Amino acid sequence: MSSSTTQLKAGVIGAGVFGGHHARKYAAENRVHLSGVYDVDSARAGKLADELGTTAYTDLNTLIEACEAVTIASPAMAHYDAVKAALSARRHVLVEKPLADTAARGQELVSLARTNDLVLQVGHQERFVFNAMGVFDIAEAPRKISARRMGLRSSRNLDVSVTVDLMIHDLDLVMALARAPLTDIQATARKIFTDTPDAAETTMTFEDGFVAKLESSRAADALDRVMRIDYASGFLEVDFVAKTFINETGFDLNADFADDPKARDSLGANVHAFIESVLDGAPVAVPAEAGLAALAVARDIDRAAAA
Repeated sequence: MSSSTTQLKAGVIGAGVFGGHHARKYAAENRVHLSGVYDVDSARAGKLADELGTTAYTDLNTLIEACEAVTIASPAMAHYDAVKAALSARRHVLVEKPLADTAARGQELVSLARTNDLVLQVGHQERFVFNAMGVFDIAEAPRKISARRMGLRSSRNLDVSVTVDLMIHDLDLVMALARAPLTDIQATARKIFTDTPDAAETTMTFEDGFVAKLESSRAADALDRVMRIDYASGFLEVDFVAKTFINETGFDLNADFADDPKARDSLGANVHAFIESVLDGAPVAVPAEAGLAALAVARDIDRAAAA
């Protein structure tokens, strides 16, 4: 689609917390017409639609037909069906993580988007924080990553493991920074208040000796989301909650990254990047292939922990 298009007709599938955020971002974009929202809970869809002066849809396919692009912010286990329906109708898609519930289904979606020449972007928003800092511009390969991503108990995303719910953010960053193939995964997990793992730890080893040690929980006492990256030149420690970092590397990173719009409002940056990809042909900020890589590793960690 060219930038000559007056307004992109966009819709949102899922009218919960994140669906509401996405819908409000679309409503604030002057190059977007928010065509409507859909949710299996018609009252919830109606409330969000009334707030934003748009249409509430009670049928998924009817919403898709009314749009040129959609955001999918429904529960994780519903992502595959909604993404497939939109791509099959030749609509561009921004899907919150995870891309799908299994790597095989994720690969099917990647292939469908490629066949239909459509934008399929995944909502791994911590990438925008790293972009604002300049981490992806560092030429030196990391030697080790240690990260903890601890969340409070919530009713959201309990249809998937903590690995696919929370740890997947750090997995995406690890896979984006890795310079060699992943060769080994060691993992443990615990069920605390659901039937899937609520806390997990993993050690990932790559062919060049790069090691990533990650820990995640959705039953913690406080939010705690910190990553340390060790280089030969020193270390970088990022606090994703406080949006601060300690830089002992000597690399010229943006110390004021928290003031950068990409970090201050990473969800908004994600939506804006999607719009630019659809309307202007800009490179996809988080390609579906990256979302698939993070999902595949998350599922491998779940299997390793269960073994």
